[in-house]
Amino acid sequence: MIAVAEYTSEASENTLRAAALYGAEKPLVRKTERTNSTFLETIVGRTGGLRSILAQVEAVAHTNATVLITGETGTGKEVIARAIHELSPRRGRNLVKLNCAAMPAGLLESELFGHERGAFTGAVTTHVGRFALADRGTLFLDEIGDMPLELQPKLLRVLQEREFEAVGSTRTTKVDVRAVAATNRDLRQMVLSREFREDLYYRLNMFPIYLPPLRDRKRDIPEFVRYFVEHFASSMDKTIDTIPEDTMRSLVRHSWPGNIRELQNYVARGVILSNDGVFEPAPPEESEPVPVETSTANPTLEDKIRQEILAECQRANWKLGGPRGAAARLGLKRTTLFYKMKRLGITPPTDHSQD
Repeated sequence: MIAVAEYTSEASENTLRAAALYGAEKPLVRKTERTNSTFLETIVGRTGGLRSILAQVEAVAHTNATVLITGETGTGKEVIARAIHELSPRRGRNLVKLNCAAMPAGLLESELFGHERGAFTGAVTTHVGRFALADRGTLFLDEIGDMPLELQPKLLRVLQEREFEAVGSTRTTKVDVRAVAATNRDLRQMVLSREFREDLYYRLNMFPIYLPPLRDRKRDIPEFVRYFVEHFASSMDKTIDTIPEDTMRSLVRHSWPGNIRELQNYVARGVILSNDGVFEPAPPEESEPVPVETSTANPTLEDKIRQEILAECQRANWKLGGPRGAAARLGLKRTTLFYKMKRLGITPPTDHSQD
């Protein structure tokens, strides 16, 4: 749920613009009140529950505790991971990132721990793994819930013993790495269904941080909108001074199943269409947003993910691939979306294609 410079190409900038009051047709730019904390200066949206999240981030950053960040797709988990690193004593070292869902088990092991030349077919050179690259720094393990079960004991060992062997090597390498993991899956349920190791879950869950979806933080939407309008207008060499009140109200009412990532892309399209200094909202792609419905009074994280995927599949008329498909709307690869649908028991209607 966090929008910071990480979402832009200017990640090193520490000066952002704060929003004018919601709904008011006022000049777009008002400078953020500066503080002594570089981290706080890079955050857009600091109301409600986010204040407690920021307090948690600042408290844990100065320790070596492993952090598990959970939340729906597009809520800013990587941004929080970067903030933890930048506020830590390790900020002068590497922040190394790895998406555990992006590669098969064999390749993932090599990416984590490295491999020796000749360790397997195609290993023509020695490869340095992410743990070695992150030595004395921070390793961000994104989509940790998709890590293959057979690889989890090796991850547990390096987290506990701070040592590992590269694939094809008998030499033990010592490392000092601070791990931050993230997932949009319910790891507790995965432990119960034996899809995730219980001991690894408790090792990762030393300090949990949950990021709520954007629909639960509507007070922050105007600030996100104004920041993204200014950023994209600047990058496109446009001048936009006003966001009409009815436009802002419409954006606040939207459920944003893709969270900040969806809002960012929507604003970018609107800036492209805008002229005469007024922000012009982009037209809906095919239909109005599908409202998010909860099947229980206290839905689980998996329930929310299922509802989000269903909503986007319906909006895309059950087309999964392509620039207007559900996968693109959710910020996922088509193969990743298909896997998640299969796991969640989501089946397209028989009269629709899965292309």
